[in-house]
Amino acid sequence: MTFQMLVGLYVFLLASVAGYQLISKVPPTLHTPLMSGANAISGVTILGAMTMASLVGDNKVGIALAVGAVAFATINVVGGFAVTDRMLHMFRKRGS
Repeated sequence: MTFQMLVGLYVFLLASVAGYQLISKVPPTLHTPLMSGANAISGVTILGAMTMASLVGDNKVGIALAVGAVAFATINVVGGFAVTDRMLHMFRKRGS
């Protein structure tokens, strides 16, 4: 393994542990605003993954990981908007 891969793995593991700790301590009433923030982060993830896909060159593993990141982040953004839209419909008056 190269040094860059080890650093990337370390950052990923650290971010996973920190994310789990953060999410597990959020009260249920704050999950919706937190999801909105996650949608924004997923938008940034899409841009980062597209940038990485353009920089990896002929590395097939790197391209596959970048495409996977774009796909999963896109699913998260679309799903988040669908849930938000559904929640907003709950607050509309009947008949409008």
